[in-house]
Amino acid sequence: MELSLTVVDSFTAVPFAGNPAAVTVLDAFFDDTRLGIIAREMNLSETAFLVERSDGDHDLRWFTPLAEVDLCGHATLAAAHVLGGAGRFHTRSGVLACTKDGEWIEMDLPSDEPVAEAPPEGLGLPGVRSYQRGRSDALVELADAAAVRELVPDLDALARLGTRAVIVTAPGDRAGIDCVSRVFGPNVGIPEDPVTGSAHCTLAAFWGGRLGRDELVGEQASARGGIVRMRRVGDRVVVSGQAVTVSRVEMTVPD
Repeated sequence: MELSLTVVDSFTAVPFAGNPAAVTVLDAFFDDTRLGIIAREMNLSETAFLVERSDGDHDLRWFTPLAEVDLCGHATLAAAHVLGGAGRFHTRSGVLACTKDGEWIEMDLPSDEPVAEAPPEGLGLPGVRSYQRGRSDALVELADAAAVRELVPDLDALARLGTRAVIVTAPGDRAGIDCVSRVFGPNVGIPEDPVTGSAHCTLAAFWGGRLGRDELVGEQASARGGIVRMRRVGDRVVVSGQAVTVSRVEMTVPD
């Protein structure tokens, strides 16, 4: 079977930055095993699979090279970009609506308010100021942005937390940036995710409460880097980013 996929760099306006995701539109979902091997072959942090519904909405599923996940922001942004900048997606995390705002795409995502806990022993992270747990991820606040940018984590130690990912964050260190972050997901086959939309559902709740503001801008300080806008609206977070198509892949999928 021949399959076409579009590779999109999300949370960036220029190619070869932000976070790449593969997107394909299917007539119907393949079985989970086949979806998994396609994602493993693409070897990106996420591959998004879309199936159009009778009402024009789409069902959307996300796979890392190792597992299906409940929520992925950057691959949702990529899916909306492939569809022209807007769409309504039925997912494991409910209905996610995307709208186009000029060169930006806004995604209506569920907020993930983290809860403070005592930091576990053996994190191996310098200058931990606070430790929080959300639905899927751990959030660790470090002393400053330099500590986040320079961090070389012990991925085995982070994996032992048992979370989907570990978000490491600190206040922003330049004008217009409220917070910086990096995201590590060894338990789902992603040592470091370049830019993570779903993590900003947690960051928006954490930093919005800390700073007393509903609108924030985050920088994910990975090697590729990306800028994410956040707006808190009740129990939702509008996460916004730009996206650019970088390649198209033709794949023969075994029966």
